[in-house]
Amino acid sequence: MSELPTAAVIGAGCSGIAAAKALHERGIEFDCYEASDSVGGNWVFGNRNNMSSAYRTLHINTSRDRMEYTDFPMPKSYPDFPHHSQIAEYFDAYVDHFGFRDRIRFDTPVKHAGREGDETWTLTLPGGETRRYDALLVANGHHWDARWPEPAFPGAEDFEGEQIHAHDYKETDQLAGRKVVVLGIGNSAMDIAVDASYHAAQTHLAARRGAWIIPKYLFGRPLDQLSTNARTPFKVFQKSFELMIRSHVGRPERYGLPKPDHGIGEAHPTISGRILDRIAHGAVVPKPNIARLHPREVEFADGTRVEADLVVYCTGYRITFPFFDAELVSAPDNHIELFRRVFHPDIDNVAFIGLLQPLGAIMPLAEAQGQWLADYLRGEYHLPPRAELVAGIRADQEAMRKRYVASKRHTIQVDFDRYLLDLERERRRGAQRARAAGFGLPVPPRAETVAA
Repeated sequence: MSELPTAAVIGAGCSGIAAAKALHERGIEFDCYEASDSVGGNWVFGNRNNMSSAYRTLHINTSRDRMEYTDFPMPKSYPDFPHHSQIAEYFDAYVDHFGFRDRIRFDTPVKHAGREGDETWTLTLPGGETRRYDALLVANGHHWDARWPEPAFPGAEDFEGEQIHAHDYKETDQLAGRKVVVLGIGNSAMDIAVDASYHAAQTHLAARRGAWIIPKYLFGRPLDQLSTNARTPFKVFQKSFELMIRSHVGRPERYGLPKPDHGIGEAHPTISGRILDRIAHGAVVPKPNIARLHPREVEFADGTRVEADLVVYCTGYRITFPFFDAELVSAPDNHIELFRRVFHPDIDNVAFIGLLQPLGAIMPLAEAQGQWLADYLRGEYHLPPRAELVAGIRADQEAMRKRYVASKRHTIQVDFDRYLLDLERERRRGAQRARAAGFGLPVPPRAETVAA
């Protein structure tokens, strides 16, 4: 039996490999289970398990320097906003550089994860194989289970054209020569509308609500590389940032888009360096929300109609864990309450990596979470007492409700810099608790050693 607990990691996407690397470096025995045949998850275009939402023209919308892991810089030969193929290559290189590829079991989806009476985890794998672990780290992503309009629009069943979710958009050939309506105001909607503006016969962009459109560059630099300070009060940041955006691109309604019903930073940003240009040139025509579908037309909330033979729903994703029994762990309406977006309040040996939506890139946050969990499994960090932990979750939830627009899109929202600062502070507090407790293991080793 190992002196440290054993762990299983579900998923080898950008979050799972960050956690796996932390466990590997800290001497914690683990296996990582990946449903596809390669690392990189959502960034692997056309991956074997069909869970990737990447399309051929996809580039990142957070800059290279803000997306990279802290101890493995992206090649300087990469552009400021790399193509998805370059990001996938980077993740492959990361795994090989730190030497833990042999700990990843590819083409091995976890069919079921159950908690035993001794509090260990039993994972059921394809073919009925089972493995036991002391701790479970969940990194299965939250951009793969498509959420369609709920309920469906009236007339959807009679529409004679094609209706797809953004998850199913892969190639510009799907748009070529067609009359396209894109529904959504987020990043995928902007990208797909821009693609359609070059390949479709006509493109209409329907928005259910307003959003601020953030350019990729400001003052000659990637916008997300401008100086940020987590200690700056949000309202101060918001006012100055809004002034910069308004002076640079103007208000969204200037382009015919709906007026935002919130301030900048109160919803996940819509980042696009091209959509406003395509709207200004008439290549993309803004419309209000869809009201109903007719056999060959789409009708909008203002009563106007356009011919259409393809509707693309950019309506987000559901947070789901298909390997858990719903009564054990679930996220109804995308809502799940976790301490600092990682620790479950009632199960001390399950944790979640990358289950957040930052105003920035996930990768550095997942890296910090993985390091935090390695501390925890080694006994170098202890959680706060339950009452304090629950109070912390409630405080986070309340802060989220006060700041962000109420929607299924904003249930796991965090601010990039502030989250890292809060996590750093909590790690220090937890280290003090661990020292006071004599560095006992919060998760004792009970299960058999993982496979070599």
